[in-house]
Amino acid sequence: VASPSNRGLKSSISSRETKTLVRWASGIEDENDQNFQLALKFAWSNFKFHNYLDVDSHKVTRSINGIYEKLMIHSDVTKAESWARLTDEFLNSPLMNVDGTKTDAHYSILSMMLLLAGPPTNTEYVERPRLKEAEVKDTFDWAKYLMEDEDLECGPYPDTPEWSEEESDEEDPQQPISREDSGIQVDRTPQEDQDNTNQRGRVCLLGEPDARAWLEQHVVTPYWVTHASRFPHSLHLHSNLLNVWDQYLYNTDPLYLPEDKAFVTETQVIRETLWLLSGVKKLFIFQFHEGKVSVRNDVVVTHLTSSCLRSVLDDIAVYGQAVFRLQRFIDEVTGHSSEPGPPPPSSSSGSHCSSSSHSSCREPPFRTYQAFVWALYKYFSSFREELTTIEKQLIGKDETVTLSAVLVRLRPHLAQIRVLHKVFCTGVAEVPVDTTNVVRASHLLNTLYKAIIEYDSVGEASEHTVALLFSLWTETVRPYLEIVDEWIVHGQLFDPAREFIIQRNKDVPVNHRDFWYATYTLYSISEPVEGEDRMNDAGSGSSAGEQTSGAGGRQPTMVSFLKPVLKQIIMAGKSMQLLKNLDCKESVPADSASRDAERKSLYTLFLESVQSRLCRRDDSPLDAVTEQQATKRSLIKMQSIVVQHLQIDDIHDPLLAINFARLYLEQSDFHERFSGGEFIVDRSSQSVTCQSFELTLRSCLYPHIQRRYIQCCGNLMTTLKKDYKLLEYLQAMRNYFLLEAGDTMYDFYTAIFERVLEKESWQQLSFLNAQLQEAVGQRHPEDSSRLSIFLDTSEPARKKQPVHNLDVLTLSYKVPWPVDIVISSECQRIYNQVFLLLLQIKWAKYCLDTVRFSEGGVAGEGASAKEGINQQIHRMCLLRVKLMHFVNSLHNYIVTRILHSTGLEFQHQVQEAKDLDQLIKIHYRYLSTIHDRCLLREKVSFVKEAIMKVLNLVLIFSDRWQAGFGAWKIESIDKMESDFKNCHMFLVTILNKAVCRGSFPHLESLALSLMAGFEQC
Repeated sequence: VASPSNRGLKSSISSRETKTLVRWASGIEDENDQNFQLALKFAWSNFKFHNYLDVDSHKVTRSINGIYEKLMIHSDVTKAESWARLTDEFLNSPLMNVDGTKTDAHYSILSMMLLLAGPPTNTEYVERPRLKEAEVKDTFDWAKYLMEDEDLECGPYPDTPEWSEEESDEEDPQQPISREDSGIQVDRTPQEDQDNTNQRGRVCLLGEPDARAWLEQHVVTPYWVTHASRFPHSLHLHSNLLNVWDQYLYNTDPLYLPEDKAFVTETQVIRETLWLLSGVKKLFIFQFHEGKVSVRNDVVVTHLTSSCLRSVLDDIAVYGQAVFRLQRFIDEVTGHSSEPGPPPPSSSSGSHCSSSSHSSCREPPFRTYQAFVWALYKYFSSFREELTTIEKQLIGKDETVTLSAVLVRLRPHLAQIRVLHKVFCTGVAEVPVDTTNVVRASHLLNTLYKAIIEYDSVGEASEHTVALLFSLWTETVRPYLEIVDEWIVHGQLFDPAREFIIQRNKDVPVNHRDFWYATYTLYSISEPVEGEDRMNDAGSGSSAGEQTSGAGGRQPTMVSFLKPVLKQIIMAGKSMQLLKNLDCKESVPADSASRDAERKSLYTLFLESVQSRLCRRDDSPLDAVTEQQATKRSLIKMQSIVVQHLQIDDIHDPLLAINFARLYLEQSDFHERFSGGEFIVDRSSQSVTCQSFELTLRSCLYPHIQRRYIQCCGNLMTTLKKDYKLLEYLQAMRNYFLLEAGDTMYDFYTAIFERVLEKESWQQLSFLNAQLQEAVGQRHPEDSSRLSIFLDTSEPARKKQPVHNLDVLTLSYKVPWPVDIVISSECQRIYNQVFLLLLQIKWAKYCLDTVRFSEGGVAGEGASAKEGINQQIHRMCLLRVKLMHFVNSLHNYIVTRILHSTGLEFQHQVQEAKDLDQLIKIHYRYLSTIHDRCLLREKVSFVKEAIMKVLNLVLIFSDRWQAGFGAWKIESIDKMESDFKNCHMFLVTILNKAVCRGSFPHLESLALSLMAGFEQC
């Protein structure tokens, strides 16, 4: 506890300082002033009784950031950078008696400085450099001081550098070992060889600069030099076969002249063989020149003749050249990165550098070639591991290793290299340089696909080759499957290198009415059938089909493995892209991103399905022998069945029977189909056989695409039907164009017919639209703004018949996007043709229905004249009845038999449509059906003309009836009856012939109805 004297001292100091503060803050010097006393009491009150809150670090940080932004806004960049750096350094610097950084003490000091500071933009500030004191290095030699009295023996060579394990383990980073160099040097002149011989006695230490070069020159006996010393070998006859053979040639051939030879051991031949197959180019026995590998003529071994050795080495050189060619292709493709790796899932590249081009191409190759190279790289990595294992065994000398044993061990690998080289030549090297990426990628995938099918058809003899090609194809096809997955899942066809067979036409936006037809281009490739080298491509305008160039000798193909599901891929991709751009009313789930992250890609699902399929075959190793025996028994049984069926066609080929039995061994219903007597082979099919690779695709790849197709297209159809009222718009088209809304359209067309009967002008656009809006607005107000009618006067007086006056009418219905994809302008044109035909029939029917029997009475005439008029009236009435029967028969046929029944089928098909393309085809097929059955097709135009003549006759009849009986002439009645009879007879004859042939069964009801009213003359 402080003493009273200390407390008094502190109190007096505080009182004096408080007065000084009040005097400085208020500017009042007189302490007895009332204001001064009030300010002093206020200050003492705050000092004694006010509790201050802890500093808010977030508030201080916001103030610091605000000052920085203010300085940046005022373009005080230097001041702003100094402010940010200095405050950050202060917050991260320790304070005296305070542990840690960015503590409350730090923020309290900054807060006080911010409160005391003035506006930062009104002051000039230049940061003063702060010099840090340099650390004084201790130059005292402590080692000498501490070991002053010790005796150290440095040995006979005190200047020898100390041995370091780190130096022995680490390689010189300045001189990496190259794959291109085996350590064998080129031939030197004798002078150079003498110089090197003089230097052999010199000892090089590991620390010297030329130690590595000395090791490379002297670890192996330099058999590659010009005058290499002969190595010691056995004197046995088998070890001197070369000398024996040379002696024989010398004794038998007087012109034989021995040549200089370079003797090597078999071990050296084996090692150079391994180096050659691992990709080393600088060798002694094998020489690489202009892309070709050759064998030196003077290389011999003592226990083989030169021709025997040459034949063996020539075969090895062929495989070495194949390895070099494949390695060069790998280097060209991976020349843009230091380490080859799997192709990125959605990266990539522009135009491709061909295999024959140099590595100086600026743009990296497309992803299909990258994936193919990655598969080759993995294979050659494992192959080089095998070569390294053989070389280690050779160096260890634990067992005898001969060249023949090495070649036997490498025989499976060499066969695989031959297959890989063949695939490379066909799929990559033979493709012209100026070929597009889509052709290159498709041709490579087709080449691998056909190779797998070809080797798979051989059977068990090529299981390892099929496994290699399948792994190669699985890696190469990855970019294609990733493009498909991105398209059918996210609706984006991401293909910057344009290697996919489907290309996006960016000129057509998604919300365009032609999006579904003209957005994507499907490329098909014309490959030469025999002997042709070049390939070209041709694009089709839509997903509806493919077009190929019609060059002779070419066979149109595409990526073979996608053919069975190509339509589903296109439909799913376009549906998903359309869905992504629709303003769906359904709420998007919040966890869609997380679910997409958890979703497995199409490529992953395919690999998992393949793995599970392979595991199912090998899931019971204990029962493998039993299963093999059962398979063998089934194979024998199937073989006997196939032999019986082949003998029916007089074919006796047991090998063919075995292959067919193996082919269908996987089908569970094989025995039932073959032994049941219902075996039928579709010889017209291009793919009679069903290989295991194709079965793998059907079971492991196609189901995943099919499920995604069903999901995408189902969602799109649901959205269009539910949110965009597709079915309502289709029904509206039928209501107005096909007159199914009878009451509404009756009000519209009767107003036109009344004006025609009253001889008033009706071809006025305002009148027609007013009548249409009035008729539609009463019952269907939602469609009044969409319906309109136009007058087409571009073809005046096409025909002089009155019935064709209605041809100037064109009904239009505004269909919003995306419904206009289904109800296109072409569809509305067909709707209009049916609408005009119905309107013409309705006009004729209306004219006949409005004719009254009370009209036409004539008074004041004589008895004979009245009798003649009554006879005319009777004939006119009979003609009216006949005309009414004809018109009613035609009207009932079109309205009931055609429009109603076909409409019911159409509604049922629309409900069952799985995708938008199928719905479009159903709608167009429906319009085509009613167009043909309404006799509007050009092929049956003569039938329509006969009907039009009858309808025109009805209008003439109505005009003459309204004119009165006095205006009639007996000749006109005779002509009308004759014209009607001729047309009636013509139609009945034509329709009966069509019905009898069975080609137009829907015309049967019309033919029977017209025949019932036909008079036999």
